[in-house]
This record gives sequence, structure tokens and C-alpha cells, in this order.
Amino acid sequence: MYRILIVEDDPIIAKTMEKHIASWGYEVACVTDFSDVLSEFAAFDPQLVLLDISLPFFNGYHWCNEIRKLSKVPIIFISSASDNMNIVMAMNMGGDDFLAKPFDLSVLTAKVQALLRRTYDFAGQTNLLEHRGAILNTSDATLTFQGDRLELTRNEYKILKMLMENKGKVVSRESLMVMLWETDSYVDDNTLTVNVTRLRRKLEALGLTDFIATKKGMGYEVK
Repeated sequence: MYRILIVEDDPIIAKTMEKHIASWGYEVACVTDFSDVLSEFAAFDPQLVLLDISLPFFNGYHWCNEIRKLSKVPIIFISSASDNMNIVMAMNMGGDDFLAKPFDLSVLTAKVQALLRRTYDFAGQTNLLEHRGAILNTSDATLTFQGDRLELTRNEYKILKMLMENKGKVVSRESLMVMLWETDSYVDDNTLTVNVTRLRRKLEALGLTDFIATKKGMGYEVK
């Protein structure tokens, strides 16, 4: 089931779109915090975004640019300003299609289905993990936080991925070592400690303090 994110600040339009698209069997979510669209995008990890241009705080062009730093997910711009300048700018900013308001819901569905086919019939999907505004891109092993991008080593990435996949839960040291053992050379208790310590330093330098908590005698937890 494809996930579709709607970024539209008019609640009536947003709910109408959500209900119609969901009736076609898609999983749909509407952004509620327009000051932090990127976090909701990462948490939902959609396969397509419907993005209005006129939004509170920052416009759709801004959020398209931010999304493009993380993902190649297809984006359909939606706007009542359908002049050539807006259409050209939407495409130049990284949009894949443009839909002018008011629009027929059948046209919306046709555009969504066509773009999903073109994008995913021959391509894989990008998976994102989000917590506290930090976004881990599992396709290139990078972490993004407040516009800054962090390159991770193989072990750092695998540790952080496992912790973020289990956020709110304690992951035992044994589980982490088994996971690293399966994909790398011999990993002992000291090697794990060194990797976690190095990862913590990188996260703190990025502004993510106390991101990984130690549970004495148990393991680690992302909180």
C-alpha cells in the first residue's frame, strides 16, 4: 500500500483529498504542524507528496527543497496560482507535476496513480527513520538534523539504525553485537563501546545531546 502525504493548510481541501485518495486504497496522512513539515514527512515516510505552495511559516518551495535534501520522493505541487511562472518554478524546485486549484478529484487520482507507476515500477523506495527531528536515511547511511548532514561509518550506521527502529525500547548490547557480527568481522564488548562512544560524540557535535541513553546492565535506548 502506497503512503501519500498531503501538505495543505486548508482543512476542508485537505480532508476532501484525504478521503478521496484513501477510498482508492492508499494510506494517507495530512500534515498538522506547518512549522515542521520535514519531521512529519520523515515519520510517515511517504511514497508521494501533495504539496500546496501557499503555506503558513514557509511556502511549498521551501519544503520541497528540504525534502529533496533527503529524498527523491515524487512531489505534486498544488496551487490556485497556476500561471506559467509558478509552474516553471515548481518544476525547477524539484516538483514532478503541478495541479491547479480548483481541480476535479478524478484528475487528482489520475495524476497520483500515473506518477506512482512511473516512479516505482522500475525503482526502489527510500526509507527514512525519524526521531526528535533527526532523520536517518537508510539508502545512503546519512543522518540529517536541522539542515546539517552527518556521514556515518558502517558500524555507527547499523547501531543507530537498530536503535531508531526500536526507539523507546532498550536494545541489549548482546543484540547489537549479534547484528554487527552478522555483517562484519569479529565484534567484542569493547568494540561496541568504542563505536557507541564515537557515535555519541558525532551526534552531540550535530546538536543531538543525550540522544542515546545507557541502561546500566541492559543496553542502549534512543530517547
